[in-house]
Amino acid sequence: MSQKVEVLLRDNVKDLGRCGDVVRVTPGYARNYLLPRRIAVAANDDNKRAMERRRTKLDAEEALRNAEIDARITAVSGIVLTTRGKADESGHLYGSVNAVTLVELLAAGGHTFHEKDVRLDAPIKTVGTHTVRLHVFGDRFAPIQVVV
Repeated sequence: MSQKVEVLLRDNVKDLGRCGDVVRVTPGYARNYLLPRRIAVAANDDNKRAMERRRTKLDAEEALRNAEIDARITAVSGIVLTTRGKADESGHLYGSVNAVTLVELLAAGGHTFHEKDVRLDAPIKTVGTHTVRLHVFGDRFAPIQVVV
């Protein structure tokens, strides 16, 4: 089994580490992927000092972005969309409420989302109140209520 080598990450790498972290990886992974793509550099003192400055800058940018995301989630959470449709006596709609309908209702309320941002397991086909998740950024979602 080959020895692991230490490299200093220049960027955030999913399932490996964040910018400025010193990680131990196989030599082949470092030599063939991380180093040629300039994702990582050798873990020496000069590079560590440079990465500390870069990481503080990236952390500040990330905090700002997270604040914007939190503000958007707060603005969208709690929205109650109301739509009408024909239904039979048992409460089943003759049509359905799908992502396109919800995007149009959100646009009418002044919120811009795309159809792919609406996370519905299946179109809504019953009368009542339903909770729908809206994708905001990354793995962050905002819940909204849909009353049919």
